[in-house]
Amino acid sequence: MNMVDCPKVTVIIPCYNMGQYIDEAVDSVFAQTMQNFEIIIVDDGSTDQATTQLLSNYHRPNTRVLVTENQGLAAARNHAIRHANGEYLCALDSDDKLHPTYFEHATSRLDSDPALTFVSSWVQMFGTSDALWKQDTCDLPTLLSECTVMTPALVRADAVRSVGGYDTQMPDQGDEDWDLWISLAERGYRGTIIPEILFYYRRRPGSMCEVCTTGETHLRLVRYIMGKHRESYQKHFTAVLNRKQADVGGLLHENYALERHISDRLQPIVESRKKEVERLQAKRDRFKKRPKIEAYENLAHELEAAKRQLDEKNMELQRYQTEVHELRTSGSWRITAPIRAVYDVWLGIKGK
Repeated sequence: MNMVDCPKVTVIIPCYNMGQYIDEAVDSVFAQTMQNFEIIIVDDGSTDQATTQLLSNYHRPNTRVLVTENQGLAAARNHAIRHANGEYLCALDSDDKLHPTYFEHATSRLDSDPALTFVSSWVQMFGTSDALWKQDTCDLPTLLSECTVMTPALVRADAVRSVGGYDTQMPDQGDEDWDLWISLAERGYRGTIIPEILFYYRRRPGSMCEVCTTGETHLRLVRYIMGKHRESYQKHFTAVLNRKQADVGGLLHENYALERHISDRLQPIVESRKKEVERLQAKRDRFKKRPKIEAYENLAHELEAAKRQLDEKNMELQRYQTEVHELRTSGSWRITAPIRAVYDVWLGIKGK
C-alpha cells in the first residue's frame, strides 16, 4: 500500500467558484512537516469558468478532484468523507491556509491520547482583518455558548462518521462545523486547543464568516442549533448563561474602557472645536447684520448729500432775496414804479 491508500490525514477542500485561492490552500498542505496525507477537492458545482477549467485538469500528488452538483458546503464535505481513507480528517476551506507544523502538532496529540477526538488551535486572520482568535476551552458547555473550535480542526474520521457527518439540513451555510463539534461533545468525545497559531483564516468581503455571524442569518442558525440540541442547552443552561454573562460583562468593561479612552482623547479636540464654532458663529452673526448696517450707511450718505444740496439752495435763495431787497430799495426801482404799474395794467388787458 502506498501513502495514498493509508494516509494519516485526509484534507477535505470543498470549492465553489474559488479557483483563484485553491492553490494557496493546497500549497499550505504540501508545506506540512508531516507529509502523510491525501487531499480531496470537491468541486461543488462551480459556475465560474476559471474554477471549472482549473479543477478539470488539476494534477497534484496524492490529490483527487470530485465533481458534484451544487448542494452546499455540508453535502460537499460529507461526499469527500465517504471517499476519505485517512485516520484523521481536516476540513480546509478553499481560501484558507495551514501553518506548516499544524499536522505534526495535531497528529502528535491525537496519536498520544486515544481519548482525544479533535484538536484545534489559535487562528490568525488575514485579508480584510488581522485579528487573532485565541480560545482555550472546548467542552460541551463552552461549545453550547459559542464555537471555540476552528473549522479545520483535526478530528478522528470514525467519530465524525458516528454522528452522521455534517448536518445538511441547516437553514443557512456557515455553522456546520459548530454543530459538528457540539454533536461530538454530546457523545462524550473530547477535544483540545493548542495555544499556538496554526491556522490562517482569510477575511474578505462577502465571506461566509461575515454572513453567518451577523443579522438574520446568524439568528436563524442559532435558533436552529439551540432547537436541535435543546436537551443539552436545558441540561447546561446555568453554565451557558454564566458564560454568556461573563462574556457580556467583559464586553461591557471593554466598551466602557474604550469609551473613556475615546473621551479622553477627543475632549480637548471637542473643546477646541467648540471655541472655533463659537467664533465662527459670532462672525456669521456679524455678516448677517452687515446688510442692514450697509443700508443704514447708504441712507446716511444720501441724507448727508441731500442736506448739502438743501444748504446750497438755501444759500442761493438768500442771495436772491438779498438781491431783490437791494433792487427794491434802489433809486431806479422807485423811479420806474409808475411805468411798471402801467405795464401791469396792460398785461391784464392783454390777458383778457
